[in-house]
Amino acid sequence: MPDYAIFYEWLTFAARWTHVITAVAWIGSSFYFIALDLGLRKTPSLPPLAHGEEWQVHGGGFYHVQKYLVAPEFLPEHLTWFKWESYSTWLSGFVLLCLVYYAGADLFLIDRNVLDVPVWGAILISMGSIGLGWVVYDTLCKSPLGKSTYGLMGLLFVVLVAMAYAYTHLFTGRAAMLHMGVFTATIMSANVFMIIIPNQKIVVADLKAGRVPDAKYGKIAKQRSLHNNYLTLPVIFFMLSSHYPLAFATEWNWLIAGLIFLEGVVIRHYFNTRHARKGNPSWTWAVAIAIFLVIAWLSSGPKLPGSAASVASVAGEKFMQAEHFSAAADVVMARCSMCHAAEPAWEGLHEAPKNVILDTPEAVANHAHDVAMQAGYAHAMPPGNVTEITPEERALLVQWFREGSS
Repeated sequence: MPDYAIFYEWLTFAARWTHVITAVAWIGSSFYFIALDLGLRKTPSLPPLAHGEEWQVHGGGFYHVQKYLVAPEFLPEHLTWFKWESYSTWLSGFVLLCLVYYAGADLFLIDRNVLDVPVWGAILISMGSIGLGWVVYDTLCKSPLGKSTYGLMGLLFVVLVAMAYAYTHLFTGRAAMLHMGVFTATIMSANVFMIIIPNQKIVVADLKAGRVPDAKYGKIAKQRSLHNNYLTLPVIFFMLSSHYPLAFATEWNWLIAGLIFLEGVVIRHYFNTRHARKGNPSWTWAVAIAIFLVIAWLSSGPKLPGSAASVASVAGEKFMQAEHFSAAADVVMARCSMCHAAEPAWEGLHEAPKNVILDTPEAVANHAHDVAMQAGYAHAMPPGNVTEITPEERALLVQWFREGSS
């Protein structure tokens, strides 16, 4: 079982690494093409049907890029499709969601003080909400409102804030923020899979058949691509939020999520305006800083109780029955609880790191896996071994974990 636990840790690390790599590739290509599209210029030397061109310099060479809204008079045999970055990012992210939040639902997904549901119920709610997000978004885009850029974005903002509020009343604060990222990223990836790429394939098929493609397909794809561009920065925030309790473990976490969408739009507006050569809207940074200060102020409000600290999980009960539990709990509370407490005693800490509270035997049992991995098998905790945990104590933590895992 311990070997399995170590393998599981590396498996989640591999999934997270893959997710980050593919996300970098997707975000990079998305930002590049939006900037390229906004920077296109019309010149007298453009070929027939060309919409605009851009000259760029990079890597010691010059690039001459031309864009066709429909297609050139002839279609080259080789086309580079930018789609796998999106698909790989979503798939690796879903695997990570399964490994961390579904497999560890009792600790990371379910807060029985918020909603007391079985693990299978919480997972179904999670998956159902993710799918529902795409259906609602796609329906709005295809409705008459979809023709109004600002009207559609305003309504989508209301939907996103409503989902943030709903998630905070379904899951733990950490899972709520993470689900906002998954909810939004699913919309983005489905845009690529369900709209952008199929529309491009229709255009290519028409060209190969000698038909003139309908320009509406490119227009629709561009709208969805623009949405993806504005949603990217909030998604990154939500994915990082699990490391910062000030973002997820506060009474106003749902409002913080809503403000993050506004901040992402403001920041992208600055860069998109610059790329389109329409000026330098420096006011956007003042607005972004103001929003961030409001978020910081909201995070100073009442903290939400962590489910792991207040509700014993099934796995935690098993570790409490282990032979060396009492001794292991004493070690953790002696070496770790000065930081990992509801009110940390360590100078300079105002809350438990990552909202992990280890000041009761029940809480220690619920975090058995993390304790063993961070302070038993590895020596990551305590940081710099500031509380001077001994090798014998680390061995005791490993022994207790093995007993509870058997």
